[in-house]
Amino acid sequence: MNDIAIPKPENAPVVFERSPGYWQTVGRRFLRDKVALGAALVVLMLLFLAVFGPMIAPADPYESSMLKRLKPIGFEDHPLGTDELGRDMLSRLMVGARLSLFMGITPVICAFVLGSLIGITAGYAGGVTNSVMMRTIDVFYAFPSVLLAIALSGALGAGITNSLISLTIVFIPPIARVAESVTTQIRSRDFVDAARASGAGAFTIVRVHVLGNVLGPIFVYATSLIAVSMILASGLSFLGLGVKPPEPEWGLMLNTLRTAIYVQPWIAALPGVMIFITSIAFNLLADGLRSAMEIKQ
Repeated sequence: MNDIAIPKPENAPVVFERSPGYWQTVGRRFLRDKVALGAALVVLMLLFLAVFGPMIAPADPYESSMLKRLKPIGFEDHPLGTDELGRDMLSRLMVGARLSLFMGITPVICAFVLGSLIGITAGYAGGVTNSVMMRTIDVFYAFPSVLLAIALSGALGAGITNSLISLTIVFIPPIARVAESVTTQIRSRDFVDAARASGAGAFTIVRVHVLGNVLGPIFVYATSLIAVSMILASGLSFLGLGVKPPEPEWGLMLNTLRTAIYVQPWIAALPGVMIFITSIAFNLLADGLRSAMEIKQ
């Protein structure tokens, strides 16, 4: 049987397929990255523990018993053993996720807002304004983050609030530097020159044309700093400059369990394992976001 060609009507409408938007493409690329997707699931689980940990903890994380101190993993009703005061390690690790993540994420969020404001202002203004603002930032940027955090916390005094302030100051310079660099590149683009030629003000140009192009890279970089923030916050608690006992916080738990490393090394290592897993998860998540957003135009 011969094939019969059916002619198309002359006035048939032409259908154009709409190409996916930038963020749709980013989402698809991210979902195809199995490593980044797994890291995101781990981060979501940690956030779930931070929110609901105190409600689902199997025991009271503050209840101590000298008769049950430093019991091994799998002891009776304590799946992960007990600490130096006989408190349930599983419950303390679950409840400690809230304070540990709070100490790691909050300084980065504050530094993201302040550092982005400083960097975008300096990058768009340029000239003398850029030189003054960025040279001031470079004064803090010159110090190693660990030493600067310890020095600021020691000067301000121990405590959660002072630790948050110290870590925020530590992370403002690198975020401001990234924001200034990206904004300087965007400022010279044709669409910014066209908006400036059309009579748009500086605030309108920054709000409409600059922010949408610079916040993505800054956010990705800030995400990678959460792991560093958690390690620094844990280090401050380990040195006695952060969270105070008896609050469950992973860095503080490492400090209080350091004398038990020769008796129950696995118990003493559990808070460090949680810090390690959280840091790796946030680093892999940041790498996945960076790869997904690097789309060639």
